[in-house]
This record gives sequence, C-alpha cells and structure tokens, in this order.
Amino acid sequence: MKKSRIGKNILTVVFTILSACWILPVLVVLMNSFKGNTFVKTATFAWPTGDMFVEWANYVKGMTFGNYPFLKSVSYSVVITILGTFLILLCTSMAAWYIIRVDSKICRICYYLFVFSMVVPFQMVMFPLAKTADTLKLNTPWTIPIVYLGFGAGMATFMLAGFVKTLPLEIEEAAEIDGCGPIRTFFIVVLPMLKPTLISVAILEIMWIWNDYLLPYLVLDRTKYMTIPIHIQYLQGSYGQVDLGAIMALIIVSIIPVIAFYLLCQKYIIKGVAAGAVKG
Repeated sequence: MKKSRIGKNILTVVFTILSACWILPVLVVLMNSFKGNTFVKTATFAWPTGDMFVEWANYVKGMTFGNYPFLKSVSYSVVITILGTFLILLCTSMAAWYIIRVDSKICRICYYLFVFSMVVPFQMVMFPLAKTADTLKLNTPWTIPIVYLGFGAGMATFMLAGFVKTLPLEIEEAAEIDGCGPIRTFFIVVLPMLKPTLISVAILEIMWIWNDYLLPYLVLDRTKYMTIPIHIQYLQGSYGQVDLGAIMALIIVSIIPVIAFYLLCQKYIIKGVAAGAVKG
C-alpha cells in the first residue's frame, strides 16, 4: 500500500509539471494580450500592471484592424470546421462499418491504405494538392472540407473501425429480420452506438481544422477568404510592423471556442480512444 501511494504521488507530481508546461504558454499569451505592443517585447513574462496594462484595447484593435472584418474570418472558420468535421464523421463511419462487416480482401486493403495515410506528411503533397484543389475548384470555404475529408479520413476510420469490431453483430441481424436495409440499419442501429468514438473523433478533427493554417493558406483565395489563423498572420501595420498585443488578443479569442468544446466533451475522449484503438 505504501509503495502504491508513493507511486501515485510521483505520478501526480509528474503530471502536474507536464500540465504546467502546457498551460504556461497559454498564460503568457493571455497576459500579453493586455499589454501594449512595446511591453510585449520588453517584458514578456511580466504581469500586466501600471503602464503595461491597456485593458481591452488590443482586443478592439485586433477585431477592427484593416479592411478585412474579423467576424468574416470567424464565419469562414466556422463553416469550414463544421462542414469538414461533418463530412469526416459521416463518410468515415460508413466506411469503417462497411470495411469491418464485409471483411473482404479489398476492404482490408482499403483499411491498410487508410492507416498508411496517417503517416504521410502533409509537406509531401501540399504543392500538388494546392494545384489539384485549384483545378477542381475546391478553393472556397464550402468546398475545402472535401480536402479535409481526404486528410482526416485515415485516423477517423482507424478509430471507428476498431470500435465497430466491438459492436454485437446480433443487434444488426435483428434489425435486418425486422425489415431494415443496410442504410436504415446503419443510421438507426449502428450510428447511435458509435457515439463515444464519434465525439472523440469530432473533438480531434475540430481542434485540427479550426487551428489549421497551412492548408487554407495554400488552397483558399486569400483576397476573398481568410480563416482566423490567416487573419492573425496578416495583422500587420505600415512597413510590415507587427502589433504583437493585438495578435495575442486574437489568439486568445480563437482558442476559446475550442477549449469550451473540449471541456464539454472531454469525458468521451478516453472512452472513445480506448474503444477504437485498444479493443480493436
């Protein structure tokens, strides 16, 4: 018992230190979002007090800077994130169910191709991808989710396929006896049982798509469409001067929705990942 308690205390200390390492950068960004631009450079780790403290000025400046409205960038990020996540969840859940239940040689090859796509670096395909997306007119916020589907399908299919293996086949057979075809069986019987893993995949995909900078930068027409990361990158004044305080403020604004969504759904993450990756 004593050794077990010591081991738990050591793990508590280790994970507390790791948590502090993750939280510290966010805290630094939050502090600097309330400082003037000069103090962000000269007193980065100081608490914003006295002349350093500019209240909400950085937030107002960041949202009103330039000719491109910040709310427009927010709307494009929301559209891309929702459509991209929806496509990934819908298509990969159907693909995973079909691969596991049919279990043919072609299905197994497709499954391994999905898994292999997880190890292909984006940098290897980004230039041909940008050219292909432009040729196929996938360079708008309403079509770029198709590109995200291609990149997000590997991990999502891997997790969902592992979870489908744990589902009792008898339930689907009973639905078939009751007159349900494959489509009705999937949407009425299988899809509700996939809820834990679907939420886990949704959280991971939302965090990825919402914060992604490189893919929208390469594919979208930046004169018409800017997501939040691109908008922040273009937050520059005359002669290329960068307002770090305003940038820090917009970074905080951009991470609040993802953190809120994560906190609401965090209880499903371990359950979904364990069911999809370990049991499978």
